[in-house]
Amino acid sequence: MPHKWDKLAACPTVKAMETLKTVDELCVEHKIDVKSLAERSGLDETRVLAIVLGRWTPSPPERDKIAGVFGLTRDQIAWGHKTPIQHIYGHGPG
Repeated sequence: MPHKWDKLAACPTVKAMETLKTVDELCVEHKIDVKSLAERSGLDETRVLAIVLGRWTPSPPERDKIAGVFGLTRDQIAWGHKTPIQHIYGHGPG
């Protein structure tokens, strides 16, 4: 008897979500360094480095430029911070 999750597992959207790669992973896969990615995308190298390291979430136009280098759309890449966000003012009352 089929399980209710079987249809969800067969959904193309779910499969696409499972295979999203970060910019860092795409750079390794395509053998592109930060300098080359910056040149090809037309973005500042410092900004591209922050994006690759997961320290900066790019704007939609920046995402489009980076995705274009890899022949992808912005929705085919995993974006966001990798570094945990810490509290600025310490650990609370001591």
